[in-house]
Amino acid sequence: MELTDISRRFIVHWGEMGSNWGVNRSVAQIHALLFAHGQPLHAEDIADTLVLARSNVSNSLKELMNWRLIRVTHLLGDRRDYYETSGDVWELFRIIVRERKEREFDPTVALLRELAVDPALEKESPAMQDRLRSTLDFMQTLGSWSDEMLRLSPATLEKILRLGAQVQRFVRPGEGAEAPSVFPVSPPIPPMG
Repeated sequence: MELTDISRRFIVHWGEMGSNWGVNRSVAQIHALLFAHGQPLHAEDIADTLVLARSNVSNSLKELMNWRLIRVTHLLGDRRDYYETSGDVWELFRIIVRERKEREFDPTVALLRELAVDPALEKESPAMQDRLRSTLDFMQTLGSWSDEMLRLSPATLEKILRLGAQVQRFVRPGEGAEAPSVFPVSPPIPPMG
């Protein structure tokens, strides 16, 4: 398959970003190819298009399957496995957040809980005990919040994200100058009449 310039640039960049996020470049590029192409592809097409070794493609596809980012599908009259990913960015975002939370965040919370009830913690300095407990509290709060956000529909989640600094005004009324927001904020509606 011949890539367009836009697809090629997207796939190359996604691979570079994957490396920054701790994901193998080939894994990220294969996912980007499946996302950009929007149609199921078999491993040989993927290897030929991205100029990757077949073994690299096979290992990368297994990794993407483990992350639940791709699924196997079959085409009538063809015995090969084809691979596809969702074209819904919100679905992909939710999968990635859920998987990273399960793999990275939840084990840390579990360890902090274990340490917080370990009698040996009393031998640590009061400052260390406070830091450990406050870290646990923070991570439990953040975990609960992320679980709630993942339960929302994409449309509701998008509305929440677009609220941006408006939420700050609701939560912190009367406080000093507000920090600039990276989210777009609609201009205030002038009073009528």
